[in-house]
Amino acid sequence: MQYLHTMIRVTDPEATVRFFELVGLKEVRRMESEKGRFTLIFLAVPGEEGKAEVELTYNWPAEDGSFETYDGGRNFGHLAYRVDNIYETCQRLMDAGVTINRPPRDGHMAFIRTPDNISVELLQDGHLPPQEPWASMPNTGVW
Repeated sequence: MQYLHTMIRVTDPEATVRFFELVGLKEVRRMESEKGRFTLIFLAVPGEEGKAEVELTYNWPAEDGSFETYDGGRNFGHLAYRVDNIYETCQRLMDAGVTINRPPRDGHMAFIRTPDNISVELLQDGHLPPQEPWASMPNTGVW
């Protein structure tokens, strides 16, 4: 398992980037999704790109200028970990009583939550083809 990043939601991406630059992080990549109406900005300690990054997620305002609000810790976002086999990992977690909130239907990504409801994203190292029972599993709760 490899630690990837921590995601936090932000309302002013440029101010937040400036803040993290003051702390010592630098922007390493940025992705905008017109369709999804969000921007992702990844920051890391210089020389440590790809290790323990911070992901800033900026959800664009609605056309009326309002922002979606997040409660229950959703402004924090999630922790993310790369795993060797997402299906085996999710099965092991389920066998231990962990709810798979967003199953790995695509063979790439799943979400679970800690006992304190902090979201954890699991990402497949590479890609596995979709397989049952995962491909047909619905989401459970929120992630």
